[in-house]
Amino acid sequence: MPAAAQKYIDAPFFKTLTAIALPLALQNLISYGVGLADNFMVGSLGDAALSGVLISNQVQWILSMLCSGLGAALVILAAQYFGRGDTARAKMVIMITIKIAFAAGALLTVVVSIIPRQILSIFSSDPGVIAQGMRYLPVVCLTYIFFCSNNMMLASMRCVQNTRIGFFSSLTAFTVNVFLNWIFIFGHFGFPAMGVRGAAIATLIARFLEFSVTFIYVRFGDKILSIKIRDLKLWNKTLAGDYFKYGFPVILGDITWGIAGSTQIAILGRLGPQVLAANTIAANLQQLLGVLVYAIAGASGVIIGRTVGSGDIDRVKAYSRTLQFVFLSVGIITGAVIFLLKDFIINLGFKAISPEAYTYAIQFLTVFSVMIIGTSYQMSVLTGIVRAGGATSFVLINDLIWVWTVVIPSALLSAFVFHFPPVVTFACLKCDQIFKCSVAFIKLHRWNWMKKLTR
Repeated sequence: MPAAAQKYIDAPFFKTLTAIALPLALQNLISYGVGLADNFMVGSLGDAALSGVLISNQVQWILSMLCSGLGAALVILAAQYFGRGDTARAKMVIMITIKIAFAAGALLTVVVSIIPRQILSIFSSDPGVIAQGMRYLPVVCLTYIFFCSNNMMLASMRCVQNTRIGFFSSLTAFTVNVFLNWIFIFGHFGFPAMGVRGAAIATLIARFLEFSVTFIYVRFGDKILSIKIRDLKLWNKTLAGDYFKYGFPVILGDITWGIAGSTQIAILGRLGPQVLAANTIAANLQQLLGVLVYAIAGASGVIIGRTVGSGDIDRVKAYSRTLQFVFLSVGIITGAVIFLLKDFIINLGFKAISPEAYTYAIQFLTVFSVMIIGTSYQMSVLTGIVRAGGATSFVLINDLIWVWTVVIPSALLSAFVFHFPPVVTFACLKCDQIFKCSVAFIKLHRWNWMKKLTR
């Protein structure tokens, strides 16, 4: 490491990275656990029930990508304002984002309530799967407003390097969800066994309590932003314009990922409920075991954004060089864990699935164990460094090119033209995670992505 960089990469740097990333990883671990708890327990009801919950949650997936984009745009802009010491403008950006997220959640709730069956039929043509989805989706759509609002409040806390509250709110949701799943799905304490509808009711209650914990902390516990209900009236036309100018590529990029993810499910759904069930298992375990990857990327975005905002370019370069090695190391470790534990976890939690679904799940997780190494490097570099540094349009264009010219076309050809085995189609859907590593490396070392977005 060059001598100029060594003075920046010291104990305080790694302490800050760990202080942000570790609680964020725990939060993500428990948050993904809410969905995994549904799948573990619903999985005991068979392939159709498991697949019905999966296709219902595709709406949630798109919404979560929207929230991810809104939150990332918030962090990019607000973190730079915090970096230059302008808390008032950072707070205004946060309030603008919360109102947008609330409106999005409310709108999607209305749409899903009106046409649930038509939405489910996009992802599967199996009558049994759709029937199970109809028992789940009309209830779980009521969680969208709580989910959106909670995510924006947690994003605002990341800007001030406070990720602990996310851990506690997610822990609340996980604990409540598992307990109520046990009661409502299988019928305990005098309640009837409601199956997948019981899982949806448990998720609704858990999401409400998760939101409540975060709201109480943000309103009464946080001393830096000190957000109050009357702050919802805050608005600044110029800052709103900046938010959409710099944030639109981020938001559109994450929405595109959400649509692409749902398109992938639609492709796999046409290959049968066993393939769909296997993907449900693989995707949940990959999310659960990949939490450190996403947490490191999120923490890096906060650190890089604040440092770019302060104007210390030498420090930004030093941090970026070191973070690359962190990303790659985390990816290799995560991939090894997924590969070694895949059989154990599937045998532990999904005993009721068919032998065919089990075989597909093992194959899919083997692919994941390799692809997560690429994800850890390229995703963290592009979203945790390049995008947080201000080059938001580049990341969007790069994602659009890979998804719609390589990933989706190759998967369609594999599944419906050449009729390759499902694992080949699955690998096509994940291949960009490796290919984009070269793009990430070249873009990072050109150093043309550092842009101050503040006024």
